[in-house]
Amino acid sequence: MTAKIGYAAGAYDLFHIGHLNLLKHARSQCDYLIAGVVDDDLVELTKGKRPVIPLAERLEIVDSIKFVDEARPEIYADKLETWREVGFHIFFKGDDWKGTPQGMTLERRFGAVGVEV
Repeated sequence: MTAKIGYAAGAYDLFHIGHLNLLKHARSQCDYLIAGVVDDDLVELTKGKRPVIPLAERLEIVDSIKFVDEARPEIYADKLETWREVGFHIFFKGDDWKGTPQGMTLERRFGAVGVEV
């Protein structure tokens, strides 16, 4: 049986309980959890501001969480590019994506390649 790999991308800036809950829930749904920590430039591009905590520090914080098996920089705006590189089976997203056009597009695109969201 192949291990089910999960991927939870986020800026994880000013780490808070919502981030922890997402990672805890994600880990309970897969065998191996990779946390994609969004690159500083990509955070600025998508959110309009640079993160307060630099990428290297956010990676270290997220990597130290017991629910996370691996933390890696998230460098692609297109999550399918990350999927092609990492090969995860489940993609986890925060509630802030739920029901949004961006979230629904992501679900449709991942569904087309067999990734559960």
